[in-house]
Amino acid sequence: MAENISRQIGNIGVVGAGAWGTALAQVAAKAGRRVTLWAREPEVAEGINARHENATFLPGIALDPDIRATAALADMAAADALLMVTPAQHMRRVLSELGPALAAGTPVVLCAKGIEQESGKLLTEVLAEAAPHATPAVLSGPSFAAEVARGLPTAVTLACTDEGTAEALAHAIGLPTFRPYYSADLIGAEIGGAVKNVLAIACGIVEGKQFGDSARAALTTRGFAELTRLGLAMGAHVETLMGLSGLGDLILTCNSPKSRNMSLGMALGEGKSLADIMGSRNSVSEGVHSATAVVALAKKHNVEMPIADAVTAIVTGRASVDEAIAALLARPVGREA
Repeated sequence: MAENISRQIGNIGVVGAGAWGTALAQVAAKAGRRVTLWAREPEVAEGINARHENATFLPGIALDPDIRATAALADMAAADALLMVTPAQHMRRVLSELGPALAAGTPVVLCAKGIEQESGKLLTEVLAEAAPHATPAVLSGPSFAAEVARGLPTAVTLACTDEGTAEALAHAIGLPTFRPYYSADLIGAEIGGAVKNVLAIACGIVEGKQFGDSARAALTTRGFAELTRLGLAMGAHVETLMGLSGLGDLILTCNSPKSRNMSLGMALGEGKSLADIMGSRNSVSEGVHSATAVVALAKKHNVEMPIADAVTAIVTGRASVDEAIAALLARPVGREA
């Protein structure tokens, strides 16, 4: 049955030609789908079409020659399913432009990991406002774009409240080396992806300050406790938080300098300014933008998140790295929970 359903998803649009979007386009093409990849920058689209490489965001990786890139967002409206890889803070604008042209029920898979800073809303809430007639889904899990694009083994969570759609999407983009496990828990998949970015900045600071592996392990564990408390308070399922999009993604992001958020934290820990770090990058570190929204959600749900509070104080300029660390270390000893 799943194979028959997946044949209905023959044409996949990938909205966003950064590293992760390009990697997902590669996956979908290898899975036998017709893939159209939207790039905001015309020169990126031209390079992909002419040389089958995204030299700006994913250099050195040969892309499937059947991937067609475009700089015209309107070209995406005819897709059977959309993978939205636009950065979280730009998602509403792109969805608002694209949404009215989508057919009712079109699966829109949110692949960015973040919370809208201005409104404090999850991306599924943004989608519900910008394209209420679409079928929402979330793709999240431990994955580095370059590894996925090269075909290295990866497993992710694909969440959708409609099980038939979730199964169809999983089969449409699934490969032996890219395994989507489907779930009905949208909130759990979203919370894991957003909060781990904030926690990865903290773990990067620990690495940059050379506090050692024991400190990073402790911070990751206590950070997971914060993630779990917030997720459960918002209605997430514990198995999702313990799974690929929660604990799995947290482990990856908090333990590798390949992570944009961890590497940003490392630079902060080494004494570099946030403005200099952000100015030197052409990629987005979502944890910087989502930190204040995560803390606001925690307060709304009466959840204590001291590590997220500390990261927010640093990225908003309310505290230096050393002041935030001192405040965390001065917290009273309590029961583990």
